[in-house]
Amino acid sequence: MIERKPYASLGGANHGWLDAKHHFSFAGYHDPARMGWGALRVWNDDAIAPGTGFPPHPHADMEIITYVREGAITHEDSLGNKGRTAAGDVQVMSAGSGIRHAEYNAEPDVTRIFQIWIMPERNGGQPTWGAKPFPRGERAGHFVVLASGFAEDAEALPIRAQARVLGASLAAGEQLDYALGAGRYAYLVPAKGAVEVNGVRLEARDGAAIRHEPALRIVALEDAELVLVDTD
Repeated sequence: MIERKPYASLGGANHGWLDAKHHFSFAGYHDPARMGWGALRVWNDDAIAPGTGFPPHPHADMEIITYVREGAITHEDSLGNKGRTAAGDVQVMSAGSGIRHAEYNAEPDVTRIFQIWIMPERNGGQPTWGAKPFPRGERAGHFVVLASGFAEDAEALPIRAQARVLGASLAAGEQLDYALGAGRYAYLVPAKGAVEVNGVRLEARDGAAIRHEPALRIVALEDAELVLVDTD
């Protein structure tokens, strides 16, 4: 089963400094049919104006993954962490028992991100933050695990969920296969370019909610950049 969620159908709001689109219910957007997908709770497609951002605010009991599509995001938190995550790179915050953080676009141009929230296996625990570069060239033609709760994914940023966040870059005409385990949920968004997933066409920034598909065959109709969440 593959349910396409066209970009034009997403909820959201334009706040001036922030143009936000929501694949699932979030903030002022509520759709009882779009409350998440397995342990995936939030997938926001955000454009943040230069010199603006999210002032300090709290989180708890959530794995928050930020995939930077264009520009860069600058992070500060109550643990004393500070960092700048640039396009193509990823940051992860395990909110645990509670953390306050701020995210700003300190760049001269618009920053565009996917912010992905995954529910943790267990609540509580010491909050953490980390970031890592994932050069797009190293993902050419195959998926790279960006964040993972599985010990075997030693090169990925750790999260506290039985989930993986993966990225890939495909040239037009390239094909990529991905095995989805029994009982797993997948959600795929092309950050750029059009693709087909098991024959279902997705335009850039459409979502695909996938279940009961043991194997995914992804064909790039254009040069494409993909983000995939595989979760329980």
